[in-house]
Amino acid sequence: MVRNGEWRNWSLKEKIGQLFVFGFHGYEPTEQIKELIDSYGIGGTIYFTRNVKDAEQVHSLSVELQQLTKKAGRPPMFIAIDQEGGMVARLVDGVTLMPGNMALGATAQAESAQETARICGEELRLLGITMNYAPCIDVNNNPDNPVINVRSYSDRSEVVSELGAAAVVGYQSARVAATIKHFPGHGDTSVDSHHALPVLQHSRERLDAIELLPFRAAIEVGTDCIMTAHVCLPALDATGVPSTLSEPVLTGLLRQELGYDGVVVTDCLEMSAIDEFYGPEQGSIKAIKAGADMVLVSHTFSKQLAALEAVTAAVESGELSEARIDEAVERVMRLKEKLQLEEEITPWEQVKGEIGTDRNKAVARKWSEASVTLVKNEGASLPLKREVRTLVLWPDIVPVSVADEMLSGDGTLGDFLSHYGATIVERKMNSEDPLDGIESFEQIVVVTYDASKHPQERDIALEAIKLAGDRVVAVSVRNPLDLLLYPEVKSYVAVYECRPLALSSAAKVLLGDLKPVGTLPLEISPAYPFGWSAPLN
Repeated sequence: MVRNGEWRNWSLKEKIGQLFVFGFHGYEPTEQIKELIDSYGIGGTIYFTRNVKDAEQVHSLSVELQQLTKKAGRPPMFIAIDQEGGMVARLVDGVTLMPGNMALGATAQAESAQETARICGEELRLLGITMNYAPCIDVNNNPDNPVINVRSYSDRSEVVSELGAAAVVGYQSARVAATIKHFPGHGDTSVDSHHALPVLQHSRERLDAIELLPFRAAIEVGTDCIMTAHVCLPALDATGVPSTLSEPVLTGLLRQELGYDGVVVTDCLEMSAIDEFYGPEQGSIKAIKAGADMVLVSHTFSKQLAALEAVTAAVESGELSEARIDEAVERVMRLKEKLQLEEEITPWEQVKGEIGTDRNKAVARKWSEASVTLVKNEGASLPLKREVRTLVLWPDIVPVSVADEMLSGDGTLGDFLSHYGATIVERKMNSEDPLDGIESFEQIVVVTYDASKHPQERDIALEAIKLAGDRVVAVSVRNPLDLLLYPEVKSYVAVYECRPLALSSAAKVLLGDLKPVGTLPLEISPAYPFGWSAPLN
């Protein structure tokens, strides 16, 4: 490992290489990523689902990547991932998949965020992953936000602050760099920066009161890394550039006002908010000039090379100072030394008995079960009777990415209800006539994922309620705001993700095997405010 400023003797090309995190395609190192390691000594790489088969394969990939950097005479790389938990997780097979942020917010306990982050971090480190692009500490105060939503703990900044800071402590106690995101706040956007450039017209006073509070809290507990948002905030920078490229935001606000001296990494510069307006080449130059220390270009080899060469040319021409490069490299190398990246990755034979353990899964189950929220309980339909034929209407668009090991089915809610002894007929909402014969069912469970974006879910829920009335129980398996679209339903249960663990927890509540203790982590309406839970009959 390079220590004590030895990097100052490197060539400009070697220093600039350390400022980039690049992705690649495949389960093994490609010739392209090998070239980037060998010729440029890039600072890090990132795993997506395209790089992940299972835990053993990921471990092998991490080992090979670090061996390539060592053979090239380069410092060890950061290996990063977006393992937020819940619906945003690249690793699901062979590891302990933890509940996502909104589910943890529903537990109303900071311990849930710290404990789940610690265990997730421990397992990531055993697989050679040393930087997690988590937690997301955006405040979910816009119901139309297309990209944050359940990735946030809450619509209350104080809750996000407490749980976000706890998660940072959890990850970093496992020697994995936490990366809070998306600075200075992406929670109140109605545009997805993957596809366009969001603009927020909030005053500085409003930003201080809401968006910036969680970042202050995470900085106070020593977050290793902060990821920028491709969001324009005219109150912070009147020029109209996104925060990722803004010197007033990254240097003026983050460095000077908030006193942050850790690593700043950009969100991916191939997202349309940057790619369409600036391109990764100019985006990289502007981001580093503004105060970013690492630049993320996740997908395209030609754009990765172009970004490296553009930054090198910008320094050589005087557009970008070498002093700014040195400042960034120093932060990167300081974090690498802190994380002790030179340590050999633990051999697989030792790792395999320490990840996805029953003990770790029990923790995930504990917090998942603590998150289930009974929002509405005005009928006599809960708990469901096991012996009665029950119709479950399942939204076909739900991305169930992994089935539970105890089931023979796909891991739907109907599968779990059947596993726990209920008599279930399950139909997909896109079947020819999912409500056919509904009058013959004494109990109907309508499952919705995100009904505001999928009218079929809303329409079938409304029609089922019209036909069956008090016999209907609605279960949202992602967005709890679905209740606003079918307010006539008498019984409503919210879980905040469509992962097998959440569906198992929901099934237990529906059958009366588990008392729901979760509370709403956001306001649905004045009738169902933040912190609400309905009493059991």
